[in-house]
Amino acid sequence: MKSLIVIISLTISIYAQSIYATFNVKPAKEATLAFNATGIVGKFNVDIGSKVQKEEVLAKLKSRDLAANVKLSKITLKYAKRDLNRMLKVKSVIDEAKLDKFRFKVESAKAKLEFTKAMLDKTLLKAPFDGVVTNKYLEVGDAVSGMTLRPVLKLESQHKRKLIIEFDQKYIGSVKAGDNFTYNFDGENKSYTAKITKVYPTINTKIRKATAEAIVQDVPVGLFGTGSIEVK
Repeated sequence: MKSLIVIISLTISIYAQSIYATFNVKPAKEATLAFNATGIVGKFNVDIGSKVQKEEVLAKLKSRDLAANVKLSKITLKYAKRDLNRMLKVKSVIDEAKLDKFRFKVESAKAKLEFTKAMLDKTLLKAPFDGVVTNKYLEVGDAVSGMTLRPVLKLESQHKRKLIIEFDQKYIGSVKAGDNFTYNFDGENKSYTAKITKVYPTINTKIRKATAEAIVQDVPVGLFGTGSIEVK
């Protein structure tokens, strides 16, 4: 019986290994948002702590001139289409070259409308993903330039977090996605477990550490601690 226990213990020690690691908590997604246009900040729809959804408009530049251009482009397209329709009714008595000029005016008006809409859309700062606003760098009235992007808001994923796990570089070939990471936060005794989701292919040469990630939920960003990676 004792021999069997010894064999089992040796087998476990051969095929399983516990690797010491440290970690810190970061958002699973984060982005520093900026306008890709020149203008004056006209409105904020959010503030620090606001929860937002993907494609939600977070802030706007003053854009009366661009909005007027869109309106004018719509009117130009409207009447270009009317002129073309008149010509099509009598196309049997006019040459094709003249008809093409009216077709060209319609296509040009469509392109101009799409362009003015795109320029107006650049005055809207939209959320690239669901998240929470964690920083605000500008206020209403501040100037921005498309040539030099100024940070406007910082957005982070609301619930999903990633543990940035660092361990000795000599184990980089041993740690794999799917391995369990058992950890506890600094100052706490309670242990938690998460699965490794990603192992970075490079090593931090300054500290001689390899890096992996594990995804967790609703953990405050900035926490840190220690743990062990269970590899086979």
